[in-house]
Amino acid sequence: MCTELKKSAQKVQQVLDSFGLALQVKEFSASTRTSQEAADAIGCQVGQIAKSLVFRGKESGRPILVIASGANRVDEKAVRAHIGEKPDKADAAFVLEHTGYAIGGIPPVGHAGEMVTVVDEDLLQYDEIWAAAGTPNAVFRLTPQMLLEMTKGTVLAVRK
Repeated sequence: MCTELKKSAQKVQQVLDSFGLALQVKEFSASTRTSQEAADAIGCQVGQIAKSLVFRGKESGRPILVIASGANRVDEKAVRAHIGEKPDKADAAFVLEHTGYAIGGIPPVGHAGEMVTVVDEDLLQYDEIWAAAGTPNAVFRLTPQMLLEMTKGTVLAVRK
C-alpha cells in the first residue's frame, strides 16, 4: 500500500472527510481498476466491490450513476424502468465531464455535478463494501448504509 495519495485520491479523501464518517482512502501498488483486481488487492469477495458505472440518458442526456456489486452485470432494462428512459453507455469524455474522474477510478461521491443515482440491492447483503477512490489504484471501505446516506441513491435490483 502507498503512503502518499495521488491528487485524485486526495480529492476523494477530502469529500469523504466532509461526511464525518472516518472513512480512509487506501492506495495500492496493484491495480484496483476492475472489480476482480480490487477484490484481489483488498482480499475480499468480488461482490463486495461497489463499482460506479456512468450511463447517459438517451433522451435527456443526463448522467446516471449505477453503483453495482462487482459480481453483477447491470440490467439496463431495470434501470430504464426506474428512471423512465434508456440508459446508454457513456464515453470516457462524458464520464470525466460529469464525475471529474477517469473510468477505472470513479468514486460513488464527489462528482462534478448532480446525478441520478441507483444502488444495487445486492450490495446491502454485506457488512462492508469497497468503492473506488479516484484512481485505478485507490479504494475506501464503507458500509452499504453509509453508501446510501452519502449518495442519496435509490436501492434497485439491477443484477442481470
